[in-house]
Amino acid sequence: MTLRHLSTTAFAADLPSRKEALVPLPPPPIWTGFYVGVNAGGTWWDQSGLTITAAPGTCTTSGPTANLCAGTATIFPNNLSLTQAQAANISGSSIGAGGFLGGGQLGYNYQFAGRFVAGFETDIQGVAGAHGGSNISGPSAIDPAIPTVSVAQSATGSKSLNYLGTVRGRIGFLTTPDLLLYATGGLAYGGANSSASIFQAVVGAKDPQVPAASAGSASGSRVGWTVGGGVEWLFWPQWSAKVEYLYYDLGSATYQLGPLLVLSQTSGKISGSTFPTATTRFAGNVVRAGVNYHFNWAAPAPVLAKY
Repeated sequence: MTLRHLSTTAFAADLPSRKEALVPLPPPPIWTGFYVGVNAGGTWWDQSGLTITAAPGTCTTSGPTANLCAGTATIFPNNLSLTQAQAANISGSSIGAGGFLGGGQLGYNYQFAGRFVAGFETDIQGVAGAHGGSNISGPSAIDPAIPTVSVAQSATGSKSLNYLGTVRGRIGFLTTPDLLLYATGGLAYGGANSSASIFQAVVGAKDPQVPAASAGSASGSRVGWTVGGGVEWLFWPQWSAKVEYLYYDLGSATYQLGPLLVLSQTSGKISGSTFPTATTRFAGNVVRAGVNYHFNWAAPAPVLAKY
């Protein structure tokens, strides 16, 4: 081998290779796909209390109740019943209560136009401790014409929530590739319960009266609406964490209490009668945190960059 050939070979070995190394880069955050997760947080009632009202009954001197009637006019002028004494508004601030809730969610995201994400989510949570109750009491005059006769009255009311679920749409904007701000709204449903009672004792009547009491309750599943928003952070390729606020409204419920009958202690007959009803609204707030696992079945393969 000649000296010239050796020099050429050595020079060629020093030149950089045309082959370029392929270095895999992690893919950008991918939001499109199904996800499943868990959540936990707190809930509290909106300022919606419970109101007890009553319609006056009748006590006639003929018909099925004739043998029970003592004749209200002999005790209360103008045949006045206890309607005025049976309006009780149990305030929302005192009936408000908070509780813990926890459950799971399932949803789907679709990322489009670069930074926008739309989708849907459904969830259901068990609720513990979301009940509230209150009572009021005090005298209530029956008629200004007979100021010496009054009614000592007390009323109680309560409501509770057993579970809460939603089916919602979501729309959001990616402030960074892995941070989503979103608004959400849709249908809400839950298991709600309420109870109420009222107690009255006539004070100052010429004919002493037997104290009267009435109570009632209602329970069942209710459907309403919800709206809110939150922030979600994709902290790992298939894992995200979120914080969310929701306001829900499951509507109002009105239910009948038992008849409230005032009886004469002397004759044992009815002096007056009313038929109370209770009305309340099941609406409140939810603040919760959650973690989601994203399946990303349609995610593209990692991009290979050239250097």
